[in-house]
Amino acid sequence: MHKHLKYLIFLFLGIVQFGFSQEEEEDEEGLGTETVTVTKAYTPTISDAFKIKSLPDLNDSIVLQKKKVDYTIFSVPVASTFTPAKGKASTVKKTPPPILYNSYASVGAGNPGNILADFYTSREIGREDRLDIGLTHNSSRGDFDEVFFDNLFSDSKLDAAYSQRDRDFDWVANVGFQHQLYNWYGTPEGALDFVTVDEKDAKQNYFMAEIGTKLNLADSFFKSGELIYRRFWDTYKSGENRVVFEPVLDFPITDEELSLGAKVDWVQGKFENASLNNTENANGIAYSNLQIGLNPNLKILRDNLTLRLGAKFIYGMDLENSDGSFFIFPDVTASYRLLDEVAIAYGGIVGELRQNSYYGLVEENPFVSPTLTIQPTDQQYDAYAGLKGQLFANLSYNIKASYKAENRLPLFTLNPESTFRNEEIYALGNSFQVFYDDVKTFGVFGELNIDVNRNFTLGINAEYYSYNTETDNPAWNLPDLTGSLFMDYQIGEKWYMGANLFYVGKRSDFSSMAVQNVQPSDFPAIILELDGYFDANAHIGYRLNKQLSIFVKAANIANNNYQRWANYQVQGLQILGGATYKFDF
Repeated sequence: MHKHLKYLIFLFLGIVQFGFSQEEEEDEEGLGTETVTVTKAYTPTISDAFKIKSLPDLNDSIVLQKKKVDYTIFSVPVASTFTPAKGKASTVKKTPPPILYNSYASVGAGNPGNILADFYTSREIGREDRLDIGLTHNSSRGDFDEVFFDNLFSDSKLDAAYSQRDRDFDWVANVGFQHQLYNWYGTPEGALDFVTVDEKDAKQNYFMAEIGTKLNLADSFFKSGELIYRRFWDTYKSGENRVVFEPVLDFPITDEELSLGAKVDWVQGKFENASLNNTENANGIAYSNLQIGLNPNLKILRDNLTLRLGAKFIYGMDLENSDGSFFIFPDVTASYRLLDEVAIAYGGIVGELRQNSYYGLVEENPFVSPTLTIQPTDQQYDAYAGLKGQLFANLSYNIKASYKAENRLPLFTLNPESTFRNEEIYALGNSFQVFYDDVKTFGVFGELNIDVNRNFTLGINAEYYSYNTETDNPAWNLPDLTGSLFMDYQIGEKWYMGANLFYVGKRSDFSSMAVQNVQPSDFPAIILELDGYFDANAHIGYRLNKQLSIFVKAANIANNNYQRWANYQVQGLQILGGATYKFDF
């Protein structure tokens, strides 16, 4: 084999040498010109390529021979009883929702002869209709040793509402009835020395009946409308009617909102008895006031700014005296976020022609006489500015300063003691009249609310007032300082409690004596200074189960016999206990 390889190598070298020699000779002689004649088209073919065998044959005598290996599998059958189960997602244990009942009833009793009752039910009628009924009663038959008349009172009210809610609208119709009983027990010292009266005659009963409806539309320029009629009367043949209609139209404009509010407010009434400033009960008092107004306003919303620009155009008519006036009031409010929820600045200047009524004055002071003069209040403007926000997650605040000017503001003053009309039980200096004055008021208000935790909330607020009257008189029976503190505490799942403390600053009133042929402003009178008072109320309750709970309420805990109105002291410490039951009706 080696000898054959040598011969091949020598042959290869000889051929290469011969090739180089031929190439040199051609270079020396040069290339000639030749003619090539093609007699057949070129048809190339592919011959088999020379491949190196992957396993070449070896002739070496020392090549090892592979040993043949035979593989066998020894399989044993295994019986299996395993059946894979289907996967199941694990569930999160949910807290059961609280049980809601559609009705509750609460009753309580305490000293001195106090009775409390409260009932409410809300029932669904079909899928979209609902009926709500509420009844409340609060009364006391307490008696003071220092006064001649009983100081009993009673307040009962029944409300019913039928509502319907749909995708595009919702509306409600409601009716209400109310009865109130009060006594003119605040007779001044010596007023009964020369008068013979029956203490039962000192009672005054008030009655109220009202009906109303309200409609809200979702996709309509007519946004909402409200209509209410109220009838109010007493046992002294005094009666009042009031009708209020307030529609609102809405016109969206790109990012702004333009709305137009309208108002028709009519109040009409009559008192059978003349004012106690007259020494003779000759003629009664009739009144009829109508207001028709428009309130266009534009609401502008930006990133941190909310601005409402508007005005009120009102025409007020005194139909009894055939007199009318046109009023224009500002209606501008704004708020701006200075630091997200930490600081929000707000302010505004608004005004209105406020409709006064016999019903509204009784709600403020139930000891008025049925001989009032009813006029609307011209609130020229109420300008205010403030800052509110949330300092921490559980602490919020609100501070505000205001200045407002009001013409014909109703102030309560004692009626003059009239010996000429002593047959009328309210003519003994124990009832109140309304004195209208032009008043400018500066006020400062502050408030803090603290959520100590999810079960304990605490709040405190205070407001200071400074008055300037057109007559240079004090702002009768208006306090210079008010404040309150309240808290609610949920003690575990069973116990709960709350408290309310409030303070009302000093006030001024005057006591006078009616004289024949003398102007009321010249009646002999003395100024009365009413001290400020502090009152504290608290309650605590225990839930026996999900439906029944018991409670105890305490009023005037300090047992302070202060005077809310001149000559009218309040009851001392009062304790009342009762129970509340929830159920489905």
